[in-house]
Amino acid sequence: MAPESFSKKYSNQSKNKKTNVDDHDSIKVTPSDELFHINNEEVDVDFSNKKIKRLKRPREEDSFSDFPEIRLKHEAKKKKLEKNSKKQPKIKSLKKKKRSLSKIRTATNEGSELASVLPVEKADVEENEQQWKCSPGMISVKEEDEDMDFCTKNFEAKRSRKEEEYDDFVSKPKQKSQENMTDTMSKNLTSKGKNKGKKSKKEQRSLKKVKAENGQTSGSKQKEEDECWRWWEEDQYEDGVKWKFLEHAGPFFPPAYEPLPKDVKFFYDGQPVALSLEAEEVAGFFAHMLNHEYTTKEIFRCNFFNDWRKVMTEDEKMKIADLNKCDFTEMANYFTAKTEARKNCSKEEKQVLSESCHPRVTNKIKEVNQKITDQFGYCLMDHHREKIGNFRIEPPGLFRGRGEHPKQGKLKKRVQPEDVIINCSKDSKIPEPPFGHKWKEVRHDNTVTWLTSWTDNVQGSCKYIMLSANSKLKGQKDWEKYEVARKLKSCVDEIRANYRHDWKSKLMSIRQRAVALYFIDKLALRAGTEKEEGETADTVGCCSLRVEHIKLHPELDGKCNVVEFDFLGKDSIRYYNKVPVKKTVFKNLKLFMENKDGEDDLFDKLNTTLLNKHLQSLMPGLSAKVFRTYNASITLQEQLQVLTDKSSSIPEKILAYNRANRAVAILCNHQRAPPKTFEQSMTNLNTKIASRKEQCAIAKKELREAKKEAEATKDQKLQMIVEKKRKAYKRCKEGVMKLMLQATDRQENKQVALGTSKLNYLDPRISVAWCKNTEVPLEKIYNKSQKQKFAWAIDMTAPDFVF
Repeated sequence: MAPESFSKKYSNQSKNKKTNVDDHDSIKVTPSDELFHINNEEVDVDFSNKKIKRLKRPREEDSFSDFPEIRLKHEAKKKKLEKNSKKQPKIKSLKKKKRSLSKIRTATNEGSELASVLPVEKADVEENEQQWKCSPGMISVKEEDEDMDFCTKNFEAKRSRKEEEYDDFVSKPKQKSQENMTDTMSKNLTSKGKNKGKKSKKEQRSLKKVKAENGQTSGSKQKEEDECWRWWEEDQYEDGVKWKFLEHAGPFFPPAYEPLPKDVKFFYDGQPVALSLEAEEVAGFFAHMLNHEYTTKEIFRCNFFNDWRKVMTEDEKMKIADLNKCDFTEMANYFTAKTEARKNCSKEEKQVLSESCHPRVTNKIKEVNQKITDQFGYCLMDHHREKIGNFRIEPPGLFRGRGEHPKQGKLKKRVQPEDVIINCSKDSKIPEPPFGHKWKEVRHDNTVTWLTSWTDNVQGSCKYIMLSANSKLKGQKDWEKYEVARKLKSCVDEIRANYRHDWKSKLMSIRQRAVALYFIDKLALRAGTEKEEGETADTVGCCSLRVEHIKLHPELDGKCNVVEFDFLGKDSIRYYNKVPVKKTVFKNLKLFMENKDGEDDLFDKLNTTLLNKHLQSLMPGLSAKVFRTYNASITLQEQLQVLTDKSSSIPEKILAYNRANRAVAILCNHQRAPPKTFEQSMTNLNTKIASRKEQCAIAKKELREAKKEAEATKDQKLQMIVEKKRKAYKRCKEGVMKLMLQATDRQENKQVALGTSKLNYLDPRISVAWCKNTEVPLEKIYNKSQKQKFAWAIDMTAPDFVF
């Protein structure tokens, strides 16, 4: 029957009466509509999803008897499935992993009602065959013409592909790629580790070997290698140009202020006072510091109250007139309770708290923080991804300053986008400001290294957001700084001869300049900057020394011509030193101090500008800071040569390095206050040393007894025991020595800050070359972040480097 006549016949039958599947014997296909007709009844077939849904089971008489070729094919497939199922072990989760090889659905003439869905799977093939008396998942088909043959073949091909996928799932080929073998080995080793603890060294080596053969590395190491920009191997830009392309997302602003709970109140003169939102925020800054020493200082309290009143409403100004009547206790207790609860939580409690939180909430917080870092914490510079040092704008608060700063207690206002200047390249995407705001200015200046800038409202100084310490710009700046200091080495003798000659100059200004340059060279003093009186803390440098800052002693402690310095240097750190000087310098200082009061300038005919101009004439790029860098680096190199013994142990070599570093820190006046836990940590360390010494004495006694016993009997087993005892005693002795060196180093570093000089004044190539020559691991000198900062020095330095 042709398809057209069949369609007419079927349409007429569907209009007149319902058809019953059991009343007919054949299946007819309309390929244009992709419909099967089972005994003149429509069956919808979805070839795209390879699913058929059937209303009723076929009769037992249905078979492939009319199609011997199809029957033979499916019998062959059946045998293949049975063969594969015997070879492979039973898979328990088969039904979960492989669902629905086919689903058969039939509908009535109206075509609206679904009766059932019967999945046919490999595990159920035999049962379905017995019930249906036909090949797996197939139905009886009677071929009519070429179109019907095409549709039948199409359906059979789709069914065949489905069964082949199933065969692949049940029996995989035995051949595996090298990558799959590596993954399998990794999983097996991991599963063994769960059952037996840590992996054995043999297993670890085998896993590393396979990964190395495949060129695989750990994710974190591979990421670090990919992100490392070897800029020092590239051509440098012309003078003044820092970058050619710069794109970033701008700064990240602190969140808006969250009001205090209603039960936390502020009291004035014993009565609760409701504060406006802005006034409450500033009051909270003071309450945070209520138990701090700052809030007891009169200047701090006065500056705070004046700035607090500026943000009050008129009604609040009328009510609150005296800071002494203000009671911030309830607010302070609230903040303290929150801080203490966070600090006092044990690890178990923190774990319980984290588990009690909904996992989606915890994960969401982590995701948000990571998204903030990914968006604002990196930039594209010359199309390389670089990390930004601190991309967050400082939140509002109260200014503290160092020492007795005259502006301590003043309000640091919230920085708005309208205060911020953005710097990026012209061809980059300009960062978008927060909604409803705009930037103060957008610049395209490739001669500067900062990304974002704004002006601090307290001191009027510019604040910057720059790249991190391990970026190209920071690395280039360090490299150039140390190269200029190395150039000074070639002409420092001539410079010293010149300023010694100028000590006897007829001009007072030249004499003062020569003496100041002598102090900068010999004592590594900073030049000092000119400041307005009362605007900043009373800190001074060499050029701004006053008469009251020095005392002259013709003889002191058996030394002649001693100058006693006592003043506040940078960051209000006291500089106190007694230094014997040349006789000519001592006479000049007497001359400079004649007819002057204590508050008068010692070098009244000299300032920083004149000094730097003179230094530039002596050598391009020379400044007082270059002198500090040169003296620091050359001191380290000389001290390492004197203190290092190549035959000593690694702990002894590290102690020698720290002592050399300590000499530099003392020269540069890098001090620190003793840590609060210093005494306790030293007590614990001394207790550990005493315990180790007892263990060492016991080990020594056991070794002596074992020797006597072995000498008496001359037994080979006893000789082996003696050797073990000797090694144990040696290990114990080395442990005691290591702890004692650690205690000595810690005691000597009690008030000395080694990190400042190591990061800012010491050429890292000196340390790298020393490590290579003495076979000391670089990790003992530089931690991970310091190694990233000095990656350029580690890569280019040879063992024979000399500063």
